Amino acid sequence: MAGRIHIDLFTTLDGVAQAPGGPQEDTTGGFPYGGWQAPFPDEVIGKTIWDGISNLDALLLGRRTYDIFAGYWPNQTGGIAEVFNRVPKYVASRGLPTLDWEGSSQLGMDFAREVEALRERHESIHVIGSANLVQTLLMEQLFDVLTLWIYPVVLGQGKKVFPEGCAPANFTLLEPAVTGPSGAVLLRYGPVAGEVRTGDMTAED
Repeated sequence: MAGRIHIDLFTTLDGVAQAPGGPQEDTTGGFPYGGWQAPFPDEVIGKTIWDGISNLDALLLGRRTYDIFAGYWPNQTGGIAEVFNRVPKYVASRGLPTLDWEGSSQLGMDFAREVEALRERHESIHVIGSANLVQTLLMEQLFDVLTLWIYPVVLGQGKKVFPEGCAPANFTLLEPAVTGPSGAVLLRYGPVAGEVRTGDMTAED
């Protein structure tokens, strides 16, 4: 059985997924709200995050996210750090990134074929952050699960999960939503093939 590609994103109510973890995580575009997730500690949502991370056996990351992770997680221990430092890390980049983090390698130029090859080697491949890479995976439907942790805050700017001009797509809810006491909500979707359909709800019977 082929492995599954999971996209994991923390996002605001207005769809911003940029720099949830800290002020200097990603300041692209002069983004002033880095660390917006921090004011929402939530044991219920935290458990869903750990449940996903603890079961992954490979990471697939974009260049920027890889550099952020590689500069932080190798110096940490226990929990998430133990998982991230142990599993293979695959980097999608057209450049020549420095891959000093143990277990890291760069994907080849045939991206779709490389992703399918990962499915043959691993059971649970997770993409975390990596906004540009996520757009490619969504457009090509090279994923199995899209997990969104949505937090009750609106920022009005920043990199979005679904920016203007993204590929139209259908999704199906894979399981009931989970809501934490902070007001954060977990939603987990799978892709549905086919064109987005429209109708007319004002039409008379």
